[in-house]
Amino acid sequence: MNGLRVVPTWQHGQERLYVYGEDGRNLAWYDREAGRISLLTESRREAVLAVLGPFVTGHVTVGPPPVPTPAELARLGLHPDDDLAPNRPGEALVIALDRDPTPQRRLRSDPRRRALAAQQLVGEALDGLEGAGWRVLHSVPLPGGACVHHLLIGPGGLFALHVLPAHRQRVRVSDPVVTAGRGEPQPLLRRVRADASRASFALTAEVRAGLVLVQPAALDVLAPPRDVHLLTDSELAGLARSGGVLKPADVEGLHAMARDRGTWARV
Repeated sequence: MNGLRVVPTWQHGQERLYVYGEDGRNLAWYDREAGRISLLTESRREAVLAVLGPFVTGHVTVGPPPVPTPAELARLGLHPDDDLAPNRPGEALVIALDRDPTPQRRLRSDPRRRALAAQQLVGEALDGLEGAGWRVLHSVPLPGGACVHHLLIGPGGLFALHVLPAHRQRVRVSDPVVTAGRGEPQPLLRRVRADASRASFALTAEVRAGLVLVQPAALDVLAPPRDVHLLTDSELAGLARSGGVLKPADVEGLHAMARDRGTWARV
């Protein structure tokens, strides 16, 4: 009736009932063994409790996800092959270019190199936020060949950031379509939202979607995007001023979870 759906899932031998919204975003989950309903957004609290009503047994605690346990923090001792923290900005593109470099005879520049330069510029800006209590992971791989360009975790929450190179181009946004210069319109915001939703599922925490435009000449927003933060590379430093969402222990716990390649294996 309220458009929400409940999906049972088994993770690490434990059953959880996940609640998804009309747009496919994860809103909450119910851990029957722990007797806890973890809400990712308070705005849908009553609707989530209503749809979970038939499944709830006994007394339950309702609230935001708990702070990661010491066992989860122990994931810091990862095998080097499973630790994503050393990933460079644009790591996936670096590997792709090494495996299949652009033939010299091509007249047009390889768009992968423009994308790599943009991700490196954004990555450098995000790494500069570490002194303000933020943590960042670059090029987080997702099943199916996709990746989150940058995952930012800090006092202001979690952000899955997608980078769009737009050097000296006018960018037009009409949700979900994004057009850069004379390029073809692309429903890019769908991918941006999907990446954030998958990250939210993997980390069992709210991850906000963000689109970072690198060096655009102008930005025309014809239809403001729903639940997607639009930023330019020059505005990234402003994220350091946001806070009040995560405590330092939460930031470190989520970073420890996110850097584990296995965390992303089933999203």
